[in-house]
Amino acid sequence: MKNYLVSLALAAGCTASMYAQQTEKPNLVLFIADDCSFYDLGCYGSPDSKTPNIDRFATQGIRLTKTYQAVPMSSPTRHNLYTGVWPVRSGAFPNHTRADEGTLSVVQQLHPQGYKVALVGKSHVAPDSVFPFDLYAPTLQGGDIDFDAIRKFISECKDKHEPYCLLVASRQPHTPWNKGDASQFDADKLTVAPMYVNIPETRRMLTHYLAEINYMDNEFGTLLSILDQQKETDKSVVVYLSEQGNSLPFAKWTCYDAGVHSACIVRWPGVIKPHSESDALIEYVDIVPTFIDIAGGKPIAPVDGKSFKNVLTGKEKTHKQYTFSLQTTRGIYKGSPFYGIRSVSDGRYRYIVNLTPEAKFQNTEVFSPLFKQWEAKGETDKHAREMTHKYQYRPAIELYDVEKDPYCMKNLADDPNYKTKINELDKQLKGWMKYCGDKGQETEMDALNHLASNLQKDTTTKEKRNNQSTKGKKKRNKKH
Repeated sequence: MKNYLVSLALAAGCTASMYAQQTEKPNLVLFIADDCSFYDLGCYGSPDSKTPNIDRFATQGIRLTKTYQAVPMSSPTRHNLYTGVWPVRSGAFPNHTRADEGTLSVVQQLHPQGYKVALVGKSHVAPDSVFPFDLYAPTLQGGDIDFDAIRKFISECKDKHEPYCLLVASRQPHTPWNKGDASQFDADKLTVAPMYVNIPETRRMLTHYLAEINYMDNEFGTLLSILDQQKETDKSVVVYLSEQGNSLPFAKWTCYDAGVHSACIVRWPGVIKPHSESDALIEYVDIVPTFIDIAGGKPIAPVDGKSFKNVLTGKEKTHKQYTFSLQTTRGIYKGSPFYGIRSVSDGRYRYIVNLTPEAKFQNTEVFSPLFKQWEAKGETDKHAREMTHKYQYRPAIELYDVEKDPYCMKNLADDPNYKTKINELDKQLKGWMKYCGDKGQETEMDALNHLASNLQKDTTTKEKRNNQSTKGKKKRNKKH
């Protein structure tokens, strides 16, 4: 009888333990690179890069091949990613931007589910009232990730039996490309993307860029090792994102596919089948609602994204029909006084509208020594001449078949065979802009009012108004 009772107790204990495991909220871990072109990762087809940790990680979960972001710049991308709200709707659409007061982020969305939320690494989001992280640990001197802060955060959450959402934001491979070992790469043997001008300096710079991608890959490997050491791997959903493309022409700061197409890999042990792959259309704006869904909750305020949890678990093969992006050049370093770009893609075709095609597109890259060498090469080389001109001078509309032309080299907008497709995508783009309150050029000209540098100015102005209002009330009270 005693043995029978012991067996019953053990069985009950096992059942309770299994129930606890089934109902335990998984930790949510997201690692994001900085200015990394998705096609420069080994698991996304690069023959040159050295990304063993990311490539191995891709075999342990699902590799999403059609993930896109709303803006090909760091600050609005991170606001969009951490809020699940479209850039113009949150107010965070130019670079070095800030979200409108009252916008809710992943922090407020996950707190009701009992999650602690931390950001370790690059921030580039504001204000603190929108992003009240339970822990913010900036990068160390030199730009490295504070892995000790990560270890401590995980340990404290474990001790308190609290699930956590850990956002780890690398600063690599953002320029300057001064991390890693460039000697690993033979400049003469590198594959050069067709929109680049193939000169020795381009190849030399690519070796340093690839070295920094390798450095970032090691950072990601360290994060995964910490999860292993803390025995958190099986309890955690881990997401890897590459962010927008690199800062060379036709990627970052543009709505070409190289600028807004991102790597996205997700591992969820016991739920996502290893070696999985999906071509479902996913957007960065979908990450927050997906995290909320995985946590077992509902958004406490409306979000613009849509959970793709069912894609991760294999229950659904498709997610969205269209993805949307925009670029606001006004406000970036050495940018055009204005040059707004809007884009939509159905996964096969990318449609781009340049709001002011009469203007010249420019940024820091146009003034770089490398671009000057490209322009000099263009005096005798047709390809160099075409590429440097295409980067700075663009037609009102562009259309690309990104399956056949992933680098957006051949504009199909003038081909009458694509008129129906252009009309379809144009209608979708205008509908998205209307929903967001995006008034095109009028919105572009308002961009400077949405810079984070104006946050203190706005606060000071509000304080002055409040002080003036208070003084006015006191005077009126004295009169009465």
